[in-house]
Amino acid sequence: MTTETHALGPHDPLPARPGPDPEAGASIWRLAARRLRRNPGALVGATIIVLFVLVALLAPVLAPYDGQALPGRAQIRPTYIPGPSADHLLGLDRFGGDLLSKLIWGARASLTIGVLSTLLGLAGGLLLGVLAGAFGGWVDMATMRLVDLVLSVPSLLLAVSIAAVIGQSPRAVVIAIGAVQVPVFARLLRGTMLAQRGQEYVLAARSLGLTRRTVTMSHVLPNSLGPVIVQATLMLATAVIEAAALSFLGLGGGSPTTAEWGRMLTVAQNELEVAPRLALWPGACIAVTALGFTLFGEALREALDPKTRTR
Repeated sequence: MTTETHALGPHDPLPARPGPDPEAGASIWRLAARRLRRNPGALVGATIIVLFVLVALLAPVLAPYDGQALPGRAQIRPTYIPGPSADHLLGLDRFGGDLLSKLIWGARASLTIGVLSTLLGLAGGLLLGVLAGAFGGWVDMATMRLVDLVLSVPSLLLAVSIAAVIGQSPRAVVIAIGAVQVPVFARLLRGTMLAQRGQEYVLAARSLGLTRRTVTMSHVLPNSLGPVIVQATLMLATAVIEAAALSFLGLGGGSPTTAEWGRMLTVAQNELEVAPRLALWPGACIAVTALGFTLFGEALREALDPKTRTR
């Protein structure tokens, strides 16, 4: 079978030329932003995160009552806790506090602990990762053995131990969660930097006479931060859950009336038969918030990974 070709006549339309690639020349972050806008999971996660942040920041405006206020104390009975009403949309807790107000103020407490602990873990991980990835040799070996030692202990057990030693307070929870995150960031940054050191642009920079410090800080480190930023987003979800877990165990300090999701779950244990909603609402807030950070973090990872992203 033969295929015949015909020359174009003077009135025949010219074949369409492929247009320019819209992603050609764009930065990796701009391309990632375009892919995130087309990812339903990223949009859902970003929406949850934005709502969570807005509720936390606007707690004084949104909450009907202060987090420590007990407006319905006179209505509480040993076997009766008032449910939703016109004055209290989600009802009261065992102490007479407005449940909706405590959930809103609890969002602020969880956001503060999650962000501060992740920043602490990120700072420590960057320091150890840069030391191991930039110098190599015995520095790399000593740093990684220390990281392996910390990673050999279950994260929650390590966090509980650190918080118990420091004392029962929100600051202890921040330090405990941040310390658990340090080896995760350190190992990730170290591995990414070692991969970047083998790239051709590093060899070209060294051949031009640039020092190791200049190449590391100006080229290798900036190109290695993408996976670390993605991991930080995912670790925020873990930080929210671990903060609630430590508060649930009583390591977050405060009183039984403290507006914090984990603390609210602790108090709600004794009220499951009388008012199960007291445990349902804080648990749902923790789960939805962690889901939002997880969805967005996974979508960001796919958008930045050249092996999984598609146009």
